[in-house]
Amino acid sequence: MASRVIFHIDMNSFYASVEQSYNPELKGKAIAIAGNPQERRGIIVTCSYEARAHGIYTTMQVHEAKRKFPGLILLPPNFDRYRIASKAMFDILRSYTSKVEPVSIDEGYLDVTDLAAERHALEIAQEIQTRILSELDLPCSIGIAPNKFLAKTASDMKKPQGITILRKRDIGEKLWPLPVIDMHGVGESTAAKLNGLKIMTIGDLALANPGLIKEKMGKNGIRLQTRANGIDDRPVDPDSIYDTKSVGTSTTLPVDETEEENLRIVIRGLCEKVANRLEAKELAGPTVTIQTRSSDWQNRTRSITLKNTVWKAEDIYGTAWQLFLKHWNGEALRLVGVTVSNVADKGELTEQLSIFNFQEHAKEEPILDLMSKLESRFGKRVLVKGAKEAKLRRPATGSETSFSKDFLDDHDHERK
Repeated sequence: MASRVIFHIDMNSFYASVEQSYNPELKGKAIAIAGNPQERRGIIVTCSYEARAHGIYTTMQVHEAKRKFPGLILLPPNFDRYRIASKAMFDILRSYTSKVEPVSIDEGYLDVTDLAAERHALEIAQEIQTRILSELDLPCSIGIAPNKFLAKTASDMKKPQGITILRKRDIGEKLWPLPVIDMHGVGESTAAKLNGLKIMTIGDLALANPGLIKEKMGKNGIRLQTRANGIDDRPVDPDSIYDTKSVGTSTTLPVDETEEENLRIVIRGLCEKVANRLEAKELAGPTVTIQTRSSDWQNRTRSITLKNTVWKAEDIYGTAWQLFLKHWNGEALRLVGVTVSNVADKGELTEQLSIFNFQEHAKEEPILDLMSKLESRFGKRVLVKGAKEAKLRRPATGSETSFSKDFLDDHDHERK
């Protein structure tokens, strides 16, 4: 593992850079991609480096950004445009190696160990960066390291258009002095817990007592401590992006909401969206999670794992609403979300029969017998279940799947 050469490619201000490439008149100007500026949910999705120079940042509310810099140019997202640019970027990466692992629409890992045996890794990175800029007119940063964690960390060190080499022997000087919040994989909540243990820097985490970390932080704490010491054995896996573990959605409410009926309507709508996405992917899962964010920005998640899997809107809603009522204390909420996790292909799941559902299966038994006879005579493909057949026939539209699923479809086509 120590001899590996891993790249992390991170496109710089991707959506904004694509818009500037599409319309050169926007180059050098402070632009931001945002939601509806008329609603409170309108937030900055991403912004150009020119906008960042005026104090604009991702997740800032649109009205606040305009107040900070009235000259900010706001643009709505154009997902088709970004998908085209993303596919072109990954096509360039795959021209070097098949060991490309997309992480999101604008970043991915490459294992260039074999290439680096013949050419210097820095030369390869410079060539990739130059090609993406000259062929697509898009800037990117590249991290070079012996593993994925260090490569990701390195790509964040120089933006835009940076190339950084981070060796394991360099972490004491370059990584350990940084605050733990700057570490990839550490959010505000985890950082606060670590700070409460007198662990303020990445170096503090790396050198902390492993027993204390395990006791106070569990498996995730041990994993973070391992990464802080520059150890990460995860392979670059081209197929990992297809391993969906959860399907969820959330919404920021127009006003801080305290009315139970209004929240019930919102949660029912979220459950319907999750059900639609599960259906599109033919997935089901046993774990339902409710996420809330209060008016004072306190985030909370509560989950329950059922004996059987769920995928229908009414089943998800029934569980999610009861979970919400059990844990909601009446506080004003600004965001709610619903997720179904530990998902798997419905065709591969075995539902646990019980006195409550065996009658449903008994009703299906004559139909299954008939299907078996027809398949034995005419072949396995003569019949498919209605949901799968509908999926094969219907066109891909935004109503039945999320943008991230569309992005995955682009890579799925690449593999065929």
